[in-house]
Amino acid sequence: MEFGRMKSIIEGLLFVVGDEGLSVRQLAEVLEEDAGFTLELVQELQADLKRAGRGIQIVELAGTFQLATLPEHAPFFERLAYSPSRASLSQAALETLAIVAYKQPITRVEIEEIRGVKSERPLQTLVGKDLIQEVDRADAPGRPILYGTTKSFLDHFALASLGDLPETSLFENEDNLEEETRLLFEKLDGEQLTFDQLPDPEDV
Repeated sequence: MEFGRMKSIIEGLLFVVGDEGLSVRQLAEVLEEDAGFTLELVQELQADLKRAGRGIQIVELAGTFQLATLPEHAPFFERLAYSPSRASLSQAALETLAIVAYKQPITRVEIEEIRGVKSERPLQTLVGKDLIQEVDRADAPGRPILYGTTKSFLDHFALASLGDLPETSLFENEDNLEEETRLLFEKLDGEQLTFDQLPDPEDV
């Protein structure tokens, strides 16, 4: 396989797995290449991104490689997070938030099994709005992140504790997730934060 194409594939793989990252061994298995050669590819891709002045970089954390933004761009991300046009949550984010609230601690893969679609973007949105956070790592291959709600989540919805959430029986049938999510947030309607529940194609 051509060198440039393999680097392109690595970039795509790291984008797909998000903050779970991939080890050199995992990348090598997918590419069907030697681990040493695969590491050289990753390092070359790191250099390419830096040389081109791209807005993303490849970082190594806990033995895995991940795509990440640049620290110097943080002020712009904060500006986006607090922009009035970003004040609402999509249906996808609401579904994800409801799942985390009732099933926490929970991994991204488990969330996706319930929703039936990728949930990386909704998770990023909720973390960015400080409604969910990393609470631990699962005792499973790759040590995936376990998500849980934050104190801000409780504050936003005027909840003293998670025990004040609506009756959990509303959430037991995963086949009706959209309806259950609507019912959940209708019960919380009128509290400190109002969310727009219209679907956002980017978050699905």
